[in-house]
Amino acid sequence: MNPEVVKRYSAPVPRYTSYPTAPNFSADVGASQYDRWLSALNPGSLISLYLHIPYCSSLCWYCGCCTKAVQRYEPISDYLTALHSEIAGVSQRMQASHRVNHIHWGGGSPNILSADDIALLAAAQREHFEILDTAEFAVEIDPRGLDAERVAAFAKAGVTRASLGVQDFDTKVQTAINRHQSFAETQFAAEEFRAHGIDNINIDVVYGLPHQTRDGVQKTIEQVLELRPSRVAAFGYAHLPSRLKHQTMIDEKALPDVIERFAQASRISRTLAKAGYVRIGLDHYALPEDPMARGMLARNFQGYTTDVADALIGFGASAIGRLPQGYVQNISAAGEYARKILAGELATARGFTLSNADKMRAFVIERLMCDLTFPASELRSRFGTACNELIEEAQALLEADQDRLIEPDGDAFRVTDRGRPFVRSIAACFDSYFDSGARHAPGV
Repeated sequence: MNPEVVKRYSAPVPRYTSYPTAPNFSADVGASQYDRWLSALNPGSLISLYLHIPYCSSLCWYCGCCTKAVQRYEPISDYLTALHSEIAGVSQRMQASHRVNHIHWGGGSPNILSADDIALLAAAQREHFEILDTAEFAVEIDPRGLDAERVAAFAKAGVTRASLGVQDFDTKVQTAINRHQSFAETQFAAEEFRAHGIDNINIDVVYGLPHQTRDGVQKTIEQVLELRPSRVAAFGYAHLPSRLKHQTMIDEKALPDVIERFAQASRISRTLAKAGYVRIGLDHYALPEDPMARGMLARNFQGYTTDVADALIGFGASAIGRLPQGYVQNISAAGEYARKILAGELATARGFTLSNADKMRAFVIERLMCDLTFPASELRSRFGTACNELIEEAQALLEADQDRLIEPDGDAFRVTDRGRPFVRSIAACFDSYFDSGARHAPGV
């Protein structure tokens, strides 16, 4: 790849796990709006549940999640009291029976919970929601300190997929990000889940970290391949010390430049492809038999997913939900969140009401991120003549492309192999809320 092309499209753009993205949410949407949206869900709708556990035993300096390091269990117990109360309160407000087809526990580190609390939280889900027998139940796992008792509790709770955080196995990189994790710890986690019948194992790695090199990330991926995960996600590190104060602990001089980052991502992709993994969207990889490689692909706040539910209900501090009318997000501070919930209120802090134009652009951006195509035919089918302006924008983008990032596909376009690493920049061209001064469109 021409280094000038890489530099041209290296400006930061959103990850597009939603559209509009979370920075565009506002306090104009609050608890009363969320209450109405919950009660308006059609009876029998498919829904997915997201539960956020905002605690870890130590804080990784690269982390961009809403989490806090704790050394005592008391804050976790207090938080769980509120989380149980929110699950009960939200289910009562929904006023109809809905079917759950997907559950995701994230964090933080959900495996910071005790085995007993894992069982109690899973029981609360079953008590208040109709969970389909075919539902996927995924949980994010920090392999450090994981024990057999907690794995057994997750298995008994019904977990079907475990996502193991790795990031990098190089000890120099681990020291630079304050996350020491051996291959043996990670191997134990994978083998223990499989021993309990949980064969769907995801592994997350990160490139662009301090002291990383392309040879180093290849070595990490080769070690990951020894565990033969169902899926691998390779995320680019986002250095945002002005917003995330703990990232100031990272030595900026040790961070790879944009050309090296691109080379690391390319090395990861080639290594996984050679091992038989199918590339999914921008940064996910799956074995050919995995549902993500064979079925309908979607995008939500957990990244790429096979979850196509009508609504996503978020529980916990900072959790985001998506309903047909728009997005809602809870208060981020765990203490304030708990006070609201235990007072019998919803903890909604902000959100976004979707217009018809927003829904059209959201559909375009999601399909670009998932299928690498501009969905002209589906747009017309869903939105009629209201989408004509968007289709004209797509044609103008195609005509302006000088870097061969996109190519004609009927009356629309598809992203080329050359353009795939820059699909977020292409998607940003259809984001009416993104700062136009910061976007780098093809040909611009």
